[in-house]
Amino acid sequence: MVARPGSQWNAPDPRTRMRRQDRAMPPARLRAMLHQAPLAFIATASAEQPFVHPNLFWYDEAGARIYFHTADQGRTRDNIRQNPNVCLCVAELGRLLPAQEALQFSCQYASVMVFGRAHLVQDEGEARRGLQGLLDKYFPQLKPERDYRAITAQELARTSVFALQIESWSGKEKRAAP
Repeated sequence: MVARPGSQWNAPDPRTRMRRQDRAMPPARLRAMLHQAPLAFIATASAEQPFVHPNLFWYDEAGARIYFHTADQGRTRDNIRQNPNVCLCVAELGRLLPAQEALQFSCQYASVMVFGRAHLVQDEGEARRGLQGLLDKYFPQLKPERDYRAITAQELARTSVFALQIESWSGKEKRAAP
């Protein structure tokens, strides 16, 4: 099943069509994973060559966006400039599941795939908000101006803040009895 953020479950998007519908993740669980996952893998492409980039990220549920940042120069920035279509994946591994037959060994897992278009954030306010969202996610106990200097314009100029506008997503999980 596929959901477009801000809408009800709707017709499948070919990019997120699932063979095993019994493993489709409920929307609340999908959103929770995007809020809680510690690391995302972002797929970009340059010509015919795919690249996967591990990144910290922040899911802005209200804006149906995912923010991440990279260096002001580099492959991720260059690839997105050439082709803004990206895929983001988060996953978690559960218990390993042994079996009597080698081909039946498995594991519990959960994963979310997000498709959309990423763009370099040009608006200073939005870039600051995206970076602050990252700081708040990974360092919730620390506050600007109390524990560290707030983000400055000079610091914003040294990084690339990206917003991935979510077009479609799906979540899949395998659970097994204890």
